[in-house]
Formats: sequence, C-alpha cells, structure tokens
Amino acid sequence: MTQIGLPFAWPASPSDDEFLVTPSNARAAHTLEHWGAWPVMTAILTGPRKSGRSLLARIFAGKSGGSIVDDAQARDEEQLFHAWNRAQADRKPLVMVADVAPPEWAVRLPDLRSRLAACPIATIGAPDDALMHALLERQFARRGLDARPDLLDWLVARIERNHVALMRTVDLLDQEVLERRKRLSIPFARSVLAEAALIEPKPET
Repeated sequence: MTQIGLPFAWPASPSDDEFLVTPSNARAAHTLEHWGAWPVMTAILTGPRKSGRSLLARIFAGKSGGSIVDDAQARDEEQLFHAWNRAQADRKPLVMVADVAPPEWAVRLPDLRSRLAACPIATIGAPDDALMHALLERQFARRGLDARPDLLDWLVARIERNHVALMRTVDLLDQEVLERRKRLSIPFARSVLAEAALIEPKPET
C-alpha cells in the first residue's frame, strides 16, 4: 500500500501565505528552493490555474532575493529576453511563471527560445488526495465553516481533481449554507453539488 504523504507548509510559519507541499507539487517546490543548483539563473514554473504557482513564485522571490515574471507566455518576448540576460549578468535568480513550458509555449523570438531551452522546468501537477484534503480544510476554515473530516473525505472522492473545481465547490457550499441557513453536511453537499452538476447525481450505496 502506498502511503499518502501529509502536506507541510513552505515556508514553515503560521501564515495564510504558506504553500502546501505534497507529492503533486514537491518537485516544483524543491527546484525553486534549490535555485543555486540551476544550470542557468532562470527557471520556468508551470502548473494549472489556481494551483498556487504564483504564490510559490513569490515565496521563492522572498527567500532568494530573486524576481518573477507572472503569466510569462503573455508578455512581450523582447522584455523576457532582456530579463533572462539580466538575471545571468546580475547572478540573481528569475522564475518565469507560465501555463506551459516550451515547446508547448510557442516562442517566436529565436534568441529567447534558445535561452528558455536551457532553463530547468518546475511543474506543479494535478492535486493529489493529501493536497485536496488540506486545501478543502483550509478554504472552509477561512470561511468559518465547520467541515468535518468525513465530509472532506467525501468531497475528495467525488469532485473533479483540479484547483478550479475545488474553489468552485467551496464557494458554492459557502453561498448555499448562508442562503439556506443549513449546516454543512454530506447530504447537504450532495444535494447542492449534484444540482450544480459538480458531481454526478448518483444514488449512494
């Protein structure tokens, strides 16, 4: 049996700005934490929207004294080219956050394309069970909702495994609890999420 690793926070401080690390994103966090081992002074960080990639990049910048370029694939390529060169000249690490890495990120400028090809890639994957559980627990707590462990387990097993679906689920349940003045429970969640087509409306066995 494979043991599910419990999430730990990076940096380890009692803050809402902690990045929860589990096997689904541990390699990305490790790559940014050990920037001194990069072959060049620039790395590319990719991951799904709402995956915490920008938060991870900001933590990296705060710890390393480096800089970040968010949504890099939407930026001017000449500016990215100069940012890459400046990072090498100043010996200060740079992280470019993007939806995907080259060649999926179609870079037109040949000089930039060759430089990005030398960059290490840090990739955040789809959330695993441990991360889904921890994120649900955190998001419900931020809204002052009492989400019991059995409800969290039930949600992890049923909602779509991505960060956007997770946030939609929490936002919807929060809204419906307030509007209907109901207690958060598995039957309540089943009714609300099935009605919103966020889970399959199958009968429980």
